[in-house]
Amino acid sequence: MDPGPSLRSVDGELKTVRSCDVLIVGGGPAGSTCAWQLVRAGLDVLVMDKHIFPRDKVCAGWITPAAIESLELDCAGYAQERVMQPIHGFRTGIIGETPVETRYPEAASFGILRREFDDYLLQRSQARLRLGEPMRTMVRDGSEWLVNGGIRTPLVVGAGGHFCPVSRTLGTRLGHSETIVSAQEIEFPLSPDQHSECRVDSDVVQLYFCADLKGYGWCFPKGNYLNIGIGREDNHRLAEHLERFCQWLQQRGGIPRDLPGKFKGHAYLVYPESRRKLTDDGALVIGDAAGLAYPQSGEGILPAIESGLIAAEVIADAAGDYRQCNLEPYIARLTGRFGKRNPRPPSASWLPQAFRQKLAKRLMASAWFARHVVIDNWFLHSGQRAMLSRRPL
Repeated sequence: MDPGPSLRSVDGELKTVRSCDVLIVGGGPAGSTCAWQLVRAGLDVLVMDKHIFPRDKVCAGWITPAAIESLELDCAGYAQERVMQPIHGFRTGIIGETPVETRYPEAASFGILRREFDDYLLQRSQARLRLGEPMRTMVRDGSEWLVNGGIRTPLVVGAGGHFCPVSRTLGTRLGHSETIVSAQEIEFPLSPDQHSECRVDSDVVQLYFCADLKGYGWCFPKGNYLNIGIGREDNHRLAEHLERFCQWLQQRGGIPRDLPGKFKGHAYLVYPESRRKLTDDGALVIGDAAGLAYPQSGEGILPAIESGLIAAEVIADAAGDYRQCNLEPYIARLTGRFGKRNPRPPSASWLPQAFRQKLAKRLMASAWFARHVVIDNWFLHSGQRAMLSRRPL
């Protein structure tokens, strides 16, 4: 789409007029949710993304009831033409040990394909789209930003994930004094032979933690698709951990012997360790660009959605005056929702690693701990009420 008209001043200089009220860089769940709310508020929103949608996205790909409620998602309508796999059970434990199975009478989560989910949310936002174009430059020009030399806007929202260019522009030193989680994942449709070869329950997610407690692997069916991956706090020997995890799953008959294609990698920060700069004059960052993934599960979709809702409320309240002082309530509301950033290390961190591993092995074998701590608390966040959108007037 054309960014907007240009006018010549009296002296003949070419000047670009404002292209949009808000430019959102990144069309994932954070950016599309924020755009959805801002369009509802009557703002002219332009979403820029370097990819053409629908596009593949490395992610385990599940959403909780809280995410569905916050998005006001029409599940029946969404599932008519897209994958939305109800999840009624979880198998959890330590890799190499006997797992514990937890069942729920109703769907506790839903498996989705990110290329479908993200495209749906982006189209539903009704924002103007500028796809297939990365953000190359972002220059301050008075009270506005000039992006890529031709898009003028008073406010830029960074929603471009871990390597978001807006975050870099605001002065964030990526990875500086932060714990980065690295992950490897593959998602593919199961052939009839693969279906018969591996014992995969369509409504059960498998979550197995590494023995050193620095990450976990997953095996997740979604309709006719299977998603396998592992994430760890650092990139050290990640490929070896992935290979051992896949071999163990294959020995159990849980995945096909021959996996098609290659595993794809991605990285993210967990909250509250992120030190990302969140606001500046005429700018703020949301989702993985802000480092909001949950620390135990690494889930980023729900925090992305909620940060998009919070950002939209703050932007609407600012009523066009986007000085940093008027955007700082965003930080306060994030803190109210997710807690303070950079807390002291957990009190148990002084315990010897061998003792912690032995204790974790015993706890993971407990059906009570698996249900109430690992699943309900770490992965489903069932004790936390959904954040409902405050439709701007």
